[in-house]
Amino acid sequence: MGLLLCKWFMPAWFSLFHPFFVSVTEIKHDAAKKELQVSCRIFYDDLENALKTHYKTPVDILHPANRKSVDALVADYLGKHLLISVDGKTVVVKYLGYQIEEEAAWCYLVAEAVPAAKQVQVKDDILYNEHAEQINMIHVIVGGERKSTKLDNPAAAASFSF
Repeated sequence: MGLLLCKWFMPAWFSLFHPFFVSVTEIKHDAAKKELQVSCRIFYDDLENALKTHYKTPVDILHPANRKSVDALVADYLGKHLLISVDGKTVVVKYLGYQIEEEAAWCYLVAEAVPAAKQVQVKDDILYNEHAEQINMIHVIVGGERKSTKLDNPAAAASFSF
């Protein structure tokens, strides 16, 4: 396991001896569609283990016997561990699905009926129960302006002003 970004700077064998526990969430406001487009990149094995532990059921993200049931688990997990508010109001985030790319599960979500976003608050404690060293990176893009932060477990809240 290793942070995808860090692999550019470190030899592959390094991650075997010094694992990284990192997720990356990007939240982009699309003014034309009046929605927030959300993507979360999580190491698929970490996500799979979190789902197994949290729901006490076998889970195979790579080769699911029942994709709908795995999607339901991922949707429920993200719904509990990633909360977004815009201008003081919690937005309803709809899970769209996931895809596997190399070592990561890319999870996609959308929040509709968001005409503007001056303040974006995020609660992100994805994988915090599984890894004391978990780091969650958050990028928020509004009006073409990108702001980012890093949350080290147990810190789980971030606020962005545009």
